[in-house]
Amino acid sequence: MPEARFAERRLVATADGSHSLYLPAIGEHYHSSHGALLESLHVFIGNGYEVAAELPRPMLHVLEIGFGTGLNALLTWERSRSRGLPLVYTAIEPYPLEDGLVARLNHPEHLSSTKARALFDAMHRCAWGSGQRLDDHFTLQKLHSRFDQFKPQGRYDLVYHDAFSPDVQPELWTSEVFARLAGCMSSGAVLVTYSAKGEVRRHLRSVGLTVERLPGPPGKREMTRARQS
Repeated sequence: MPEARFAERRLVATADGSHSLYLPAIGEHYHSSHGALLESLHVFIGNGYEVAAELPRPMLHVLEIGFGTGLNALLTWERSRSRGLPLVYTAIEPYPLEDGLVARLNHPEHLSSTKARALFDAMHRCAWGSGQRLDDHFTLQKLHSRFDQFKPQGRYDLVYHDAFSPDVQPELWTSEVFARLAGCMSSGAVLVTYSAKGEVRRHLRSVGLTVERLPGPPGKREMTRARQS
């Protein structure tokens, strides 16, 4: 059972027609109201996955902080399938969605693949705590835990830092958190986040990562990308 402020989650449509969830207790959305799909494609796929996919790796290892609705994972599956690049996707989520809410989300209907809905449902159904191969290119391991309970398993080539905003979850945007992430990132690895706060960038730099300010998705001027040396 999620803590009270995360308990009530309302399905909403964003500007591009894709769904998100709204938390009335804290006035926070899971995604940008200007377009959930557009935000994920811009921040996490275009400026994250597509960059990490150029690393000289036979397989990518991805870590997501905040599995949420599974939109980032679904879009990453789509790209890995298109590229033919296998990946292992580890996602940390302390507050999983209930099945009825997952069934109402329209993320798969915004993808061209006829397999998207079945794959999306399988992502949400698969057991917590163990890696499950969902197709030839995609293995998912979901961890039902808080970040402070997370124990990295090897090195990650790509990190999606998609926690709730620093105003809502400040404990996930500290230099200590970014030091832990930097410590489990491979050489050349990429970390991307929608946040453009100066404090976030300072914390990322303080742990030795190279930080870039990039144009943001619709409705947001900037986003952040950091690289491991």
